[in-house]
Amino acid sequence: MNKKSLIFYNGGNLMKKYSLIILFLMLGLVTQSQAQPDGGTSKVGTTSAQFLKIGAGARAVGMGGAYSAMGHDIYSIYWNPAGISTSKNSTEVTFNHASWLAEIKYDFAAASLNLGEMGTIALSFTSLGVPEQDVTTIENPNGDGRTWDAGSMAIGLTYSKMLTDRFSVGVNAKYIRERIWNSSASGFAIDVGTLYRTPFNDLTISAAIFNFGSDLSLDGRDIQFNTDPDNNIYTGPGEIPANYDTDEFAIPMMFRFGLAMDAVKSRYLRLSVAVDAVQPNDNTEYLNLGTEFAYDEMFMVRLGYRQFGMKNSEGGLTFGGGIKYRISDDFGVLFNYAYANYGRLLNVHFFDVSIEL
Repeated sequence: MNKKSLIFYNGGNLMKKYSLIILFLMLGLVTQSQAQPDGGTSKVGTTSAQFLKIGAGARAVGMGGAYSAMGHDIYSIYWNPAGISTSKNSTEVTFNHASWLAEIKYDFAAASLNLGEMGTIALSFTSLGVPEQDVTTIENPNGDGRTWDAGSMAIGLTYSKMLTDRFSVGVNAKYIRERIWNSSASGFAIDVGTLYRTPFNDLTISAAIFNFGSDLSLDGRDIQFNTDPDNNIYTGPGEIPANYDTDEFAIPMMFRFGLAMDAVKSRYLRLSVAVDAVQPNDNTEYLNLGTEFAYDEMFMVRLGYRQFGMKNSEGGLTFGGGIKYRISDDFGVLFNYAYANYGRLLNVHFFDVSIEL
């Protein structure tokens, strides 16, 4: 072994050790909320940009969101950015759509490019749209002729690299914007993840932190006024432009630790099992559980359970399936569907289509 190879070998071992240290630190943070008297439920409803918590990709949703250690495709951008560099494809493009709760539309689109030894880069776009509704007031309960709407979006740039043949790291930087009528809030955040495929039956371990970034505060025309809105305080001369003082709200940061393994793997059959432990900053910790059965890597059936163990959760059973059709050795098309049960909020259906080159 020459000097260069020895340095690379030792560096790989160091990175593996560091990844395990990071893993145990995250596990400590995950269990920290158990020491809180209320288990963390007092923070429910205290964060903004809730659309960042909607899972991307019908395959991942069908597996109950247990995907941070499972994904080796473009949807790793959302679940663990370290996973995108483990994809065997040189280029991937995808689009995911869901008719979300209360007629809200959710879309996710992304494209990735494998640069070989330089790593993998990707660009993603997430959108959440609330349909237009009439503006109602006390004087005009049926509408005053105006309409309002709301929407959220995130634009992400991802970079991931394999440091060894078993260990990868990734980071996703994103711009976040939320809007309601004529006011909006924007900020930036990053996701950082690690992925390690162990020698034990290729058991994969993942650890990642998501949405570490700035707080959001609304600003815009809707919070501006020229006269006393209560008509009982202002006594000064004339009309003086002023703004309401809006609070800042954190975005939903979370830690995610995952395990995934192929329990059965043969020439035509594969059965994969996965689990994710998640600790959000605005709720109690929970587990996502999932499994995927594949025949000849062409037909897939999936089953999962979301938010197992979370207090007052609307999580529940998920299932789905997919078809991968290879037109040639260098061109493949994937179609995926997933169903997610949201309890009292009824159900959501996810669809996505991807192209692999």
